[in-house]
Amino acid sequence: MFVLPAIDLLNGRCVRLRQGDYSRETVYSPDPVAVARRWVALGADRLHLVDLDGAKAGTPVNADIVRRVVQSAGVPVQLGGGIRTDADLAAVFDWGVRWAVLGTRALQDPGWVRAAATRHPGRVVLGVDAKDGFVATEGWLSVSKTKAVDLAKEVCDAPLAAVVYTDIAKDGMMAGPNFEQLAEVRRAVPVPVVASGGVCTLEHVRRLAEAGTPGCIIGRALYEGTLTLPEVLEAARPPGG
Repeated sequence: MFVLPAIDLLNGRCVRLRQGDYSRETVYSPDPVAVARRWVALGADRLHLVDLDGAKAGTPVNADIVRRVVQSAGVPVQLGGGIRTDADLAAVFDWGVRWAVLGTRALQDPGWVRAAATRHPGRVVLGVDAKDGFVATEGWLSVSKTKAVDLAKEVCDAPLAAVVYTDIAKDGMMAGPNFEQLAEVRRAVPVPVVASGGVCTLEHVRRLAEAGTPGCIIGRALYEGTLTLPEVLEAARPPGG
């Protein structure tokens, strides 16, 4: 199972939000580039960036920081937040981003996401952010009436790189992932499903790996020292791997 340390960008800083609430932020560093370098030095071979400013604005806005992270880290970078048009996709790929995470636009226009994935095979990730099982969008500020698993099934006939499933109730709360919902989404779609939100113990990591989860995104637990990246990477390896 691969592990992606999360770097959430807001007002030029590296932060984490509790349950996606912009009023409940914790600032971990004024220098996201230094944070990226630190994770790579500790063994990260890929990073997950979220443009929280972009998610609110409806278009990516942290171009300079993302470019510097890509250039400095030297590992593949995945970016989500505000990517909603062909121009947005072209821009973030031009910044050096390997995988673009599409969430809000997927709910608004699943056909566009399928077409984008077809144009960029293996480089588009479907971001499914759920609250009580229903898709949340606009930086998690709006909750729809569409079930998360239904959206995933609707889009996953395209050549997506993966689905990132985030349970908002778990995100940043250090309470463990929603294993049941993850299993439901994995059963429903033919592409890799990456777990996001709530991973805070080595047992969580092992349980995800043993369930066949191909990847997980970890944020707050790494920043607050509940987990260290080297021990997470060790726990994510298969027995004898």
